[in-house]
Amino acid sequence: MTQLASVRGVIFDLWDTLVDWPHEAMHDLNTQIAAHIGIDLPELHVRLRSTYRISQTGPYERALRALGVPEAHVTEHVEARFAFTRTVLNPRPGVLETLAALRARGIRTGLISMCSEDVVVAWPGTAMAELLDTATFSATTGLVKPEPEIYLATAAALGLTPYECLFVGDGANNELAGAEATGMTAVLIAPADTDPQWLEVRDWQGQRVTTIPEVLELC
Repeated sequence: MTQLASVRGVIFDLWDTLVDWPHEAMHDLNTQIAAHIGIDLPELHVRLRSTYRISQTGPYERALRALGVPEAHVTEHVEARFAFTRTVLNPRPGVLETLAALRARGIRTGLISMCSEDVVVAWPGTAMAELLDTATFSATTGLVKPEPEIYLATAAALGLTPYECLFVGDGANNELAGAEATGMTAVLIAPADTDPQWLEVRDWQGQRVTTIPEVLELC
């Protein structure tokens, strides 16, 4: 792996980058939501896609109402989601050590996350929060991937230009192309010997790592 010149900052995605996406637990939550709406899971998934931006850019209760959750159950699902998120924001192996090593090298670090507000509330209680210099959440800023503003705002918060930053992510939300469009060097994280899960990066020709500690080899 070739070390890249002029890297002064590394910005990470959250889900399936620093933290595993909790597929089974999320399935259970969605099953409960679908039951209270009175629809099956395939129909809920259709609604989740159509209301995705709503869920990622404002109060979670607004997203539940957009899905059709009866008012009598909104608070119940808000509380369940917040409790759930507090239990699943666990760093992948090597994440904390990598963040600490980057800081020791004088490299600034940040987070960009497309997320609902439960992540924002739970984030300060994680061990990752104190090791990152800044965090940008779609739920609080209204900025979303792959639009340039979310990348530019994060680089600016680090006191850097996009050209000085790596962006590391699994490719969801076309995030790697979005990062590259601002001048960042995009790095795909995906398991070895497997196709990336997102179609937009199946033919990725740029930098790639299989684990977070490998990012250190690029800096």
